Amino acid sequence: MIDIGRLTPADRDGWQTLFRGYNTFYERTLPAEMYDRAWNAFQEDTRMHAFCAKIDGGLVGITHFLVHASTTAEDVCYLQDLFTAPEARGKGVARALIGAVTGWARERGCSRVYWSTQATNATARRLYDQVAVNRGFILYQISL
Repeated sequence: MIDIGRLTPADRDGWQTLFRGYNTFYERTLPAEMYDRAWNAFQEDTRMHAFCAKIDGGLVGITHFLVHASTTAEDVCYLQDLFTAPEARGKGVARALIGAVTGWARERGCSRVYWSTQATNATARRLYDQVAVNRGFILYQISL
């Protein structure tokens, strides 16, 4: 059974391990203060939000998300980060986390939930193609 809920102070170490794994996957290294910044924002739960997934009490997945305005619809929810521990993959953890974010966004009147992933992330895309529509957009970025 997968339990989805908010991160509690006791989840800090497990969350950071998973978030570090997520960043490693995307070949990023974050300074300690960025982990602190994100953790504090999730605990405040006003600007940025997070859910975790647990199996048998152990933290096995995380997702981070936020709401922003849209020019073409009601507010939208951006699912920014999603990561499942390697040993828990294939057990429905990511699907459950996406479902929880979708339910959360629906309750708050958001018009949609969206996210991006690398085109080469075939494993995640197999799930994403089942639960969402690929609208064909290409992401561009200017780092500042």
